[in-house]
Order: sequence, then structure tokens, then C-alpha cells
Amino acid sequence: MNFGTTEIILIVAVLFLLFGATRLPQLAKSLGQSRKAFKDGMREAEEEEKAEQSKLASPAAPQINQMSDDALAEEMRRRAEMKQV
Repeated sequence: MNFGTTEIILIVAVLFLLFGATRLPQLAKSLGQSRKAFKDGMREAEEEEKAEQSKLASPAAPQINQMSDDALAEEMRRRAEMKQV
């Protein structure tokens, strides 16, 4: 959606009529602060999600065919404990 100069001037004029010249800077400032807070919140949520995914990702599991019986039993116990947590 492209706005030309005429449309922008018309929008600004309507805003002046609705809110007045003294109220517009306050509205713009609060709008900017809200936008910044929203972006910060989204960034924090993304960081938390990445941290949670990296925490849940387990290290590469050893290949079963290369393990001895004792190591296999220990690995099965470890995986069972991970499921319980």
C-alpha cells in the first residue's frame, strides 16, 4: 500500500483536527515506546525459545551396534531416566 504526498497530508490534517497539535507529539511518543516494547518482547521470546530448544536437544546418541551389552544397558537406563524427568 503506497501513500502519496496528498494522502499523507490529508491524514496529518485529520489527525490535527481530531487530537490537536499539542496532543500529537505525546501520541507519537507513546506509539514509538509501545512499538519498541513489543519488539523487545518478541526478541526475548525468541531467545527463550532458542534456549529451551537447545536445552531439550540431547547430545548425539551412540550407535547401538557399536556398544557392549553393559554399555547398552546403561544407555537404556539413562534414556528411561530422561523420559521420567
